[in-house]
Amino acid sequence: MDAQQFLAEFGHIANAPGGIGKLRELILHLAVQGKLIVSTASDVSSRVLLDEVRAIKAELVSCKKLPREKPYPEVLRREIAVDAPSHWEWVRFGELWQLLSGRDLEPSKYNDFKNGIPYITGASNIDNGIIAVNRWTPDPVVVSITGDLLITCKGTIGKTAFNTLGEVHIARQIMAVRDFSGKLDTGFLKIWLDGFVSQLVEKSKSMIPGFSRDDLVLAAYPVLPIDEQSRIVAKVDELMVLFDKLEAQQQARRKLQNVLRQSILQAVVSATSPHELQTNWTRLTNNFGRLFHTPEDVDELRKAVLDLAVSGYLSNPDQLDEPSSTLKAKILAAKVRGIADGSFSRKKHVKPEKLEEMVLPAHWECITLDEAISTIDAGWSPACLPNARDDENKWAVLKTTAVQVLRFLPHEHKELPVSLDPRPQYQIEIGDILITRAGPRNRVGICCVADTAPARLMISDKLIRFHIVDDLINPRFVAVCLSAGEPGRTVERLKSGMAESQMNISQDKLRSITIPLPPIEEQRRILEKIELLMKIIDSYSERLCKENKLAAQVAAASVSSITGIAIEQEEEPMKAPQTELIVPLRLGTAPDIKAQAPLATILARHHGEMSAKGLWQRFGGEIDAFYTQLKTEVAHGWILEPTTAEVREKPAKAETA
Repeated sequence: MDAQQFLAEFGHIANAPGGIGKLRELILHLAVQGKLIVSTASDVSSRVLLDEVRAIKAELVSCKKLPREKPYPEVLRREIAVDAPSHWEWVRFGELWQLLSGRDLEPSKYNDFKNGIPYITGASNIDNGIIAVNRWTPDPVVVSITGDLLITCKGTIGKTAFNTLGEVHIARQIMAVRDFSGKLDTGFLKIWLDGFVSQLVEKSKSMIPGFSRDDLVLAAYPVLPIDEQSRIVAKVDELMVLFDKLEAQQQARRKLQNVLRQSILQAVVSATSPHELQTNWTRLTNNFGRLFHTPEDVDELRKAVLDLAVSGYLSNPDQLDEPSSTLKAKILAAKVRGIADGSFSRKKHVKPEKLEEMVLPAHWECITLDEAISTIDAGWSPACLPNARDDENKWAVLKTTAVQVLRFLPHEHKELPVSLDPRPQYQIEIGDILITRAGPRNRVGICCVADTAPARLMISDKLIRFHIVDDLINPRFVAVCLSAGEPGRTVERLKSGMAESQMNISQDKLRSITIPLPPIEEQRRILEKIELLMKIIDSYSERLCKENKLAAQVAAASVSSITGIAIEQEEEPMKAPQTELIVPLRLGTAPDIKAQAPLATILARHHGEMSAKGLWQRFGGEIDAFYTQLKTEVAHGWILEPTTAEVREKPAKAETA
């Protein structure tokens, strides 16, 4: 890609996911290759500057102010860009800069009450070039001084900051770079270091745990006139300011898009008539491409669909349907009979939480869960083994993460120790309506229906299980009602607790909730419509994932075509793995909505379980990128690590003569 074509595609590159970051990397690369400014005559040539630095170093070594080092190898021609400025010199980094490697201290050697000098431990102490201090030590070992450039070399690598604090002790996750000669521009050093780290990460597919001292001191470093270094630094600063402004504009636009999307979706779900709904829906569809840009955006559309379903806008009445009034009468009569004959236990009266916001279809009724529930209980939470069981002959207890919004994940469980007797009365059964009772606020009140019932699998006491009288209301419709619309908001309002991390909802509060009651046949039609719409939304979400990934690849490839630095996606086209996992991959803890977890998202939409090959094919990327992403998501707990990490080699295809 030449410069003219690059400029023509600049908007696409900048707007791609991570595009601004790629453009920043490009500027750093061009800067250290001498391509950002036009070179001019200088009073001091590169060779003279290099000789001066070497002379100062020799004197400091002789005075024992610097350690004596072995001679550095010369920089090879292949290490220098073909079109690098001819007046630049190239030497090893360690010839020009003193590098201090940090050292960790024992806990007894540092404190948090400001006794001694600051102790900088790692990336958490550096934010946007600013050093934060939360530890001090009176017994420093490796001391950085004012003017040193600090860089994180382990864990989160490449975070840099100039030391403006004076003497500080640095831990092993940090190196300090010092200008011992006073002849070089540390601003140019920072530019070079930022580019150096980005290249390390790019070439290693973002998997490097850190870089070593040798990685840095043996790197090829350019020597150029000091005034040229200063002009390059000024140009980089100028361009980075422009990128900051562009990034701020993108964020502002994104906020406006979010507000507009949420406003239109709210108008859709708040419609009070079919005509108003049609008008707002048309406005939504006409602006779909402007409103939805990421899979996370589409999650709001899923919620809107459920809200519409609960409000009665996804179905039409049918004269052949049994009236809701008749259905409600059947439920109430069956409840009375069940209590009378002892089939159902009599519960204390609860004050109903009425539906006051929703305008329901005229042919619908309302009913409280107290009126509709036949049986309700919670499970048992013994001290279980940390692992899932390896066969269904063993007993296990469901975790709360087995219950996701309208999704049941039976693999989310812990094995019951053989020393404990199981309690069969808590076994999961198909059709059980489950709702999480206790936990963090965002995990309380989550509802689903058990659509499968593995043997010997019990519910925990943090799960409430209930059934509807004679199954006269579709359990899946009940779960939808408790997950959306006014009933869903009531669930949220009824949560209580001393802290956001320790909330709960009681059985009595659950029974007080009122839900809409359409005819049973209409409930089925609503559920079918939800399933159809969710498939369409899933398809669009997957398309957005692929488009965003492709846009990011285009941005990376465009930058790579100019820098010449190979990137991961340029290695080979899609290649099938030579080994394969022969156990299924299962969904773990649901990731935060903002987390980058494409594999967990795919698993969630396919009942929480899939073969590695199937997941890779839906991922749509190279196999190496797939396994890299899989490793990341397993590490976060979003995907469960296979109980037996069995891998087999795929048989080679027979070669034909």
